[in-house]
Amino acid sequence: MAGSALKRLMAEYKQLTVNSPEGILAGPKSEENFFEWESLIMGPEGTPFEFGAFPADLIFPKDYPMSPPKMKFTCEMFHPNVYRDGHVCISILHAPGDDPLGYESSAERWSPVQSVEKILLSVISMLAEPNPESGANVDASKMYRDDREQFCKIANRLVRKSLGL
Repeated sequence: MAGSALKRLMAEYKQLTVNSPEGILAGPKSEENFFEWESLIMGPEGTPFEFGAFPADLIFPKDYPMSPPKMKFTCEMFHPNVYRDGHVCISILHAPGDDPLGYESSAERWSPVQSVEKILLSVISMLAEPNPESGANVDASKMYRDDREQFCKIANRLVRKSLGL
């Protein structure tokens, strides 16, 4: 199984190097291990995260693409859909099948047709349009809903921090 996962990851990496979407850089941390990637996501234009450069790791299971990778920001991040430890909580990264809580449809969750590119584009969309109703970070969700100005101030501080300012 790991052999087919490795082939798939190599193909996805090649595709990203040939035609990388704007605002995304991603690839294996080393040529010896294609199951651990690092990425850099640029904050989407017109959002509180604009101009930020946010690093994150992707860890792929040996049965990829049957199971989704785990994604974790390696910088400070304050966002409704990012746990305090940096792990990203979006539907595309949830295991395939029906949601035991009935919140997500199976079509929103992981499927083997997804790709690293689609994951990273989904994270850019998540940064642009948080879902405070599915909050991984309750404090960020509450602030996003109730005090958007303060949320934007924190996001702007994180942007400056991501740039070393």
